[in-house]
Amino acid sequence: MNFRPMRRFRQQLSQEECRRILERGTSGVLAVAGDEGWPYAVPLSYVYREGKLIFHCATAGHKLDGLRRDGRASFCVIDQDQVVPQEYTTYYRSVIAFGCVRILEAPEDIRAGAEALGRRYHPSGTQEDLSGEIQGAMGRMCILEMEISHMTGKEGRELMERRNRGER
Repeated sequence: MNFRPMRRFRQQLSQEECRRILERGTSGVLAVAGDEGWPYAVPLSYVYREGKLIFHCATAGHKLDGLRRDGRASFCVIDQDQVVPQEYTTYYRSVIAFGCVRILEAPEDIRAGAEALGRRYHPSGTQEDLSGEIQGAMGRMCILEMEISHMTGKEGRELMERRNRGER
């Protein structure tokens, strides 16, 4: 697939900055082709590792039905969204990733995905507690993996200008 270039290319973030945003983010919105072609977008927690996004969900539902029909999806993470009323603008930074989502089937893949999510959201938890939680959820949990094919990031003009001046 040839993805279109970003129109406001001067505000485009580097691939490294996009990866850093995905690494520090905790939630985003997954968009899939829903029922009868209607877009379906759902907020999800995730973990990013090695060019892939990992999600968990129930074993049935709108999202899974859409992904079974067409695994192509996009995932948007907002890193910053600061409304600046006096300037009639927003200082924003975000990333959109495109890729194909697959439903993990092998028990060892499901467990590895669940462990990555568990460690991300409860880093001080013990391995014993995490293993027990995963074992208890194995029959009612689905793990999804999105391999990123294309990714773009963008920030507001004001943030770009700050960065260009060496500010943060």
